[in-house]
Amino acid sequence: MALLLVAIGWVRVIDGGGAAAYLGVVGLIGFEAVFFGLLGLALAIIGRLRSWPVIAAAAWVGVEYVYARYPFGGFGWTRLAYTAVDAPLAGLLPFIGTVGVSFAVALLAQCVGWLAIEIIRARRSHGPLTRSMVARTALPALATWSIVMGTGLALSGWNPGPPAPAQKARVGIVQGNVPGKGIEALGRMRTVTANHVRETRRLINAADQGRIARPDFVLWPENSTDIDPTVDPITRDQLQSATELAGVPIFAGAVMAGPGVDQRQTSGLWWDPRRGIVARYDKRNLVPFGEWIPFRDRLLPLFPILKLVGAQSVPGTRPGALPVPLRLAGGPEQPVIVGDAICFELAYDDTIYDVITGGAQLFLVQSNNATYVGTGQVDQQFAITRARAMETRREIAVATTNGVSGFIGRDGRAQWKSRERTAASTVVTMPLRTNITPAVRIAPWLERGLALLALSGCLTATVGRGRARRSRAAGA
Repeated sequence: MALLLVAIGWVRVIDGGGAAAYLGVVGLIGFEAVFFGLLGLALAIIGRLRSWPVIAAAAWVGVEYVYARYPFGGFGWTRLAYTAVDAPLAGLLPFIGTVGVSFAVALLAQCVGWLAIEIIRARRSHGPLTRSMVARTALPALATWSIVMGTGLALSGWNPGPPAPAQKARVGIVQGNVPGKGIEALGRMRTVTANHVRETRRLINAADQGRIARPDFVLWPENSTDIDPTVDPITRDQLQSATELAGVPIFAGAVMAGPGVDQRQTSGLWWDPRRGIVARYDKRNLVPFGEWIPFRDRLLPLFPILKLVGAQSVPGTRPGALPVPLRLAGGPEQPVIVGDAICFELAYDDTIYDVITGGAQLFLVQSNNATYVGTGQVDQQFAITRARAMETRREIAVATTNGVSGFIGRDGRAQWKSRERTAASTVVTMPLRTNITPAVRIAPWLERGLALLALSGCLTATVGRGRARRSRAAGA
């Protein structure tokens, strides 16, 4: 509970920070903490096994596997792997993914616990410890630490594919800023779009003056149009005028009406200045009670505050790999596959892997962090994005409404980063890549295998203890 209070306490801002918000915090943290309670139970059972440090580390992965998927699609925002983006273990990300790095972090922690327990046992059995006894006791733990950390360091510079592919795209990143903060930032219709049009104009003026390169397309964030531009003529005119001004497509985040009555979708629209919308991605991973309400018809009468969620969001069904027509550096038009992840989707392995295996050549992130500006959520999400860049060995361009936007290299380092609550824009060069790291291929199977190892360990220890009890009873 202490871990989650620090890690996701920022959810308090969703309902304006009042009493209802803090009640929501207590409910979410209390519910998520149940999974860690189950982990504690599993660790107590696994501790009876001789190889308990390895199986205990697998138990951490097993718990992450479960709460990242259940219930209502899960909420795997807090994972051990995300803490390692600035540690030597980050070198393991492209090989074993976030799953494997979570296991490595947990394994090193279990080694410390194992060392402490073995020293205590040795003192109880043999009295004062000698140097040789300490050395023998510490050797397995130190060897594990050296191997795991050393492997991470050795692999940190590994990059598949050419360092500089022949084809590159110049991407304009626009952070238009929004009025207000917290829950207030969600309610200023059309202002958000107007701000992004204004910042796009600044970006193109800078390109006209030769201060930056001219972009091949412009990336706008999630919810940069807060009204469906296919329904609202004013918003449509804003977007069309921005694309005509830029002379290149704009990949804009939009709140789209439908597909049913009182429903909506959070989408990325590839808006061409001549053709209009030529591609669309609908966000697949939605936040329960933030974007949609489970058991809506039953809960709304009981908890009227849930009306603040608005229309019921509907998840998309297709991966965020969009084939779009694009001119690179003013050359002839060619098909390019653009990969998109929207905000919280960064925390879902399967969604990210689908983008890469779907053939994405460019990796883009659209996000609306306006509600959470000034909280730890913003930096947490940027850290997760860095982990994804290292895991896939792809550059990632990030556009948010008012922070933090950025451009992250394939090594996870931020090459450009905006400040919160400001308007900002730039143009970055992104190589078109097709490489797929081992992590993307094997991490899903590794996760299932480690979860099964933990479950098998619990069953083995439980059965073994039952047999021991029966043997003692028979002997008595």
